[in-house]
Amino acid sequence: MKKLDIFDNLVGRGFVKQCSNETALRELFGKGPLVFYAGFDPTADSLHVGSLVPIMAMAHIQRAGHTPICIVGGGTALIGDPSGKTETRRMLTVNEIDHNKEGLFGQLQRYLSFGEGKGMILNNADWLVGLKYIEFLRDIGRYFKVNEMIRVESYRLRLERQEGLSFIEFNYQLLQAYDFLELHDRYGCVLQIGGDDQWGNMVAGTGLIRQVRKAEAHVLTFPLLETANGRKMGKTENGTIWLDATKTAPYDFYQYWRNTDDRDVIKFLKLFTFLSSEEISQYEKLSGAELKPAKERLAFEATKITHGEQAAKDSAEAASQLFGNSSGLNSNAVPTVEIRQAVLAQGVSVPDLFRLAGLVKGTSEARRLADQGGAYVNEKRVTSDQMFYKSDMVDGVLLLRQGKKHYCRVVLALE
Repeated sequence: MKKLDIFDNLVGRGFVKQCSNETALRELFGKGPLVFYAGFDPTADSLHVGSLVPIMAMAHIQRAGHTPICIVGGGTALIGDPSGKTETRRMLTVNEIDHNKEGLFGQLQRYLSFGEGKGMILNNADWLVGLKYIEFLRDIGRYFKVNEMIRVESYRLRLERQEGLSFIEFNYQLLQAYDFLELHDRYGCVLQIGGDDQWGNMVAGTGLIRQVRKAEAHVLTFPLLETANGRKMGKTENGTIWLDATKTAPYDFYQYWRNTDDRDVIKFLKLFTFLSSEEISQYEKLSGAELKPAKERLAFEATKITHGEQAAKDSAEAASQLFGNSSGLNSNAVPTVEIRQAVLAQGVSVPDLFRLAGLVKGTSEARRLADQGGAYVNEKRVTSDQMFYKSDMVDGVLLLRQGKKHYCRVVLALE
């Protein structure tokens, strides 16, 4: 892809909601490598599917020859971003933030190239934690007007609620703006990208650079995505779809994309894969059952990017076995849990089995599932009062199914 084409590519793929100056940004992209950044607060030790929009946008921009900076907000996470939140975030400890930060560092390297002349991962604690408060207020705070800040939607909505907005959260915009200034001074960064709910914080950074350095910088935001059925990206009945394979198994990750609503398939192919527009266009006229190959391609490509090609192949094969003519009992790609022989010798109830497998959150939910006809063991519908023993295993496996699509293998633990 030519560097001049990157803005059109982002627009065509659905990444662009708004930007501060489209004409100037197009010119900057065309002049040569520019430095840009996005921030990721380490509020958990893994990113999730909802984080993939900025990550994939960064990957496309980097592939067009530009230099990304990923800020893992070890400093700002000490405060908590109020954007998009109806209540104050739980305050994280320094140890929690450090632990989470390491997880995010490792994940971001799957999607982006870092190293000399390629890109950077930085921690804003490096420059934020050591700030002297009085000096910061004098040097930076004087450029911010409270009456303008409270017009930002994220602040305004919180101020209208009984919960209110804490003073520590009110400082978040200043710190995010200061990040942009710091990156501009250190690395010549001229573009910040992020979700559209960050617009107020982001333009505060461009305003600060303009006032302090008499220089122009830019922002570009993405639409805040929901699936066609109104569900937040990365959220399912069973919880969050994480990028960490220990939190969400590659097979479950694959199935998340494989189960995409027909109305979202083309949009997600554009946003979450590197397939060309020509390849994607082959699927655009399809509908109904004809979309199955498009969903499988989406699932394969998204899983390959996040977990590697072998995990994508294994997941596709497991799905083929489970939903084809094979039983899937021996597919190691299907999520698997172990159970001790001593436990099975006494017998395990259906509610306990499904809770052990993580297909439900508790035994009461498992009972409801079974009573409503949605619980299966070895492809046979089961009731909540049934017990299972080692003799019920087929090839050493109990294959559990919740509803139509959620599977888990229960195998004997090695003792």
